[in-house]
Amino acid sequence: MPQIVVTIDQKTYRMACAEGEEAHLETLAADVDGKIAELRESFGQIGDLRLTVMAAIMATDQLHEARRRLQDMEARLGADAAGREASEAGSETSRRLFAESLDETAAVLERITAKLSGVQ
Repeated sequence: MPQIVVTIDQKTYRMACAEGEEAHLETLAADVDGKIAELRESFGQIGDLRLTVMAAIMATDQLHEARRRLQDMEARLGADAAGREASEAGSETSRRLFAESLDETAAVLERITAKLSGVQ
């Protein structure tokens, strides 16, 4: 299992990860480091643990929001699919009714034609 060294808040940490995930873990560590730097800039020296907890809460909040938006999109996709199915079913019904109407019109025209042919 590969191990990498990342730096977060000017401290180095040796971390293990799955094969091929080294770059991803480095990116995640850089994001955490960036959040902590952002918080340190906003709040000053309020303690390493507190900054880390605040960064974790910010990241968790972003994850929660992303999950909520994903659920909203999935719900909209489901509603769109259901609407499309209902529309297709409605279109099929409309086509059937139109075909029946054409058949009835054709029958009426045939009767009129037969009456006109008999009048001659």
